[in-house]
Formats: sequence, structure tokens, C-alpha cells
Amino acid sequence: MIVSDEMIVQVKQMILSALRIEDMTPDEIDTDAPLFGEGLGLDSIDALQLVVAMEKEFGVVVPDAAIGTTVFASVRAMAAYITENRK
Repeated sequence: MIVSDEMIVQVKQMILSALRIEDMTPDEIDTDAPLFGEGLGLDSIDALQLVVAMEKEFGVVVPDAAIGTTVFASVRAMAAYITENRK
């Protein structure tokens, strides 16, 4: 699926605001880097905050952990999921 650059930037901004990351800009987040572990180094608490933020901002629900693993693989994966499932 093709994801717009605008959606990528919106997802990055949502991540920064939802997780209160103040010492980074959207440009500093690698679109294809893993969000957990090496990339941004997020944890399970961060994942919960992102699920809530996605629901609030885009009306998109992540129904279970298995899908969450795929959705939160990278910024691009999140943006693609939001684009596909947005109401």
C-alpha cells in the first residue's frame, strides 16, 4: 500500500506528542526503523499509549496484540494500517 508523506508526518507527530518526546523532531524518526527494541526503543507502556492515541486521533482500533505487533513494526506500518482502516 502506498502511504502519503503527509500521513507519515502525522503519525510521527502523534508518536512524539502521545509519548511526550520533546527532544526529537518528526524528521529525526526513521520511517522504516523498528519502533520497539533498537529503533525508538519503545516498550509495552508506550504501545498502550499509541493504541489510545491512534484511536483518538484517527478513529482506528488495534484489536489485539498479534495485529499490534504488525502495526507497530515501524512508522510506515502504522501509517499504512491507519490509511487502510480509517473511518
